[in-house]
Amino acid sequence: MRDAIATYHELLSDDQLAADSQGMLDEQLRRHGLVFGGRPLCTVLRPRLTDHARHAWLQRRVGALMRVFAKTFAAAVSSPEFRKQFMLADWEETLVRDDPGIRNPSPTSRLDTFIIDTDAEMNLTAYNAETPAGAAYGDALSDAFIDLPIMRAFARKYEVSPIPSRHGVLHVLLATYEEWLGRRELPRIAIVDWPDVPTVTEFQMYCEYFRSRGIDCVIANPREAEYTNGRLSFEGQPVDLIYKRVLIHELVEQCGLDTPMVRAVRDRAVCMANGFRCKMLHKKASLAVLSDERNAHLFDADEQAAIDAHIPWTRTVTERKTRFRGREVDLVPFMIDERDQLVLKPNDDYGGAGITLGWTVDDATWREAVARALAAPHIVQERVRIPYEPYPSLVDGTMHIVDRMLDTAPFVSYGEYMEGYLTRLSTAALLNVTAGGGSTVPTFLVEKR
Repeated sequence: MRDAIATYHELLSDDQLAADSQGMLDEQLRRHGLVFGGRPLCTVLRPRLTDHARHAWLQRRVGALMRVFAKTFAAAVSSPEFRKQFMLADWEETLVRDDPGIRNPSPTSRLDTFIIDTDAEMNLTAYNAETPAGAAYGDALSDAFIDLPIMRAFARKYEVSPIPSRHGVLHVLLATYEEWLGRRELPRIAIVDWPDVPTVTEFQMYCEYFRSRGIDCVIANPREAEYTNGRLSFEGQPVDLIYKRVLIHELVEQCGLDTPMVRAVRDRAVCMANGFRCKMLHKKASLAVLSDERNAHLFDADEQAAIDAHIPWTRTVTERKTRFRGREVDLVPFMIDERDQLVLKPNDDYGGAGITLGWTVDDATWREAVARALAAPHIVQERVRIPYEPYPSLVDGTMHIVDRMLDTAPFVSYGEYMEGYLTRLSTAALLNVTAGGGSTVPTFLVEKR
């Protein structure tokens, strides 16, 4: 892709073309609500560019990893003893034991990976199996970019194709409802989350999209749910399917297990995607379960090869002996000594909260982080290589092309295959838009004309 990127950047040397493109992009961001927490969702003037070979390679790798997650989930459902490795809270264990009437715990999900194209290396650092955001944002950003003056000039040299994602969310929501109901029928959908979350603009995009397909949809606050006569309602209107964007632990912590929404789901009076069982794979400990040598017997040779290739060394933080690169280590002393190559993460948090990068702190701060990790569920993970790519931004009329860290987050449908992906950029160590870590960009497949 070097030639395609170089061509794009060379076109931006035309000051008027760059200014016109930035002006149009700014207008599109404003007009379509492409903001996150009050900030523009995209702060650069180039989409991510990839080719068909890289895209197909990523599809194959995602498929291999999802087969591993499916086998792990099946083992966790069937064995309470095995399930202990996920470090579930008591109330989570209660909810996980319920049969929701849906085969897949995460009909829509997202992998967070770092890919080094030159070495065909991909490392999975988190699996968002609960509330994957960004598919509607990504499609809207593709629409915003595709007609920019710079894209029109670039398209004279390269064929450009967007990689849509939001349709995958609709597909799995309808399929999940059909499986739960036992027949094909269009549901009334409620997108459920707190009213003050930064992703509310994406909820609005989904609501408009669902309605454009003839599907009734509302955006609802879980505190306003009512459960009477066997039906769940919001503002007096019954709903059939919950597209759950509220985090389960926030829902239970703020409303309790007896909240109408939780009771309705547990009674199977309403269908919910993603259901309560998604918490197991969403836990950061799921990567420790895959990585831990104690579980290698679960996987065949191809599955173990996928784990070895794409799951960084990960362990739940506890006093134990384990293996690291073929040698036995005492985990906690090893963590203390090797902070430059390790990351500590809470088992259940998001937006980069609570993460400690060992190479960015001093010894005393790291020891404090290890102590916290021993006191509450955490994982420790080996540091992975971060890819960089140059991206242009227009600041006060001057074009700046700066190398930015690049995160690739494929969306997954039915727990089986990739349906487009989110790309996040940052100049900070944490690549997370929630944490103020930079920019989201759409991705286009390109081929020289």
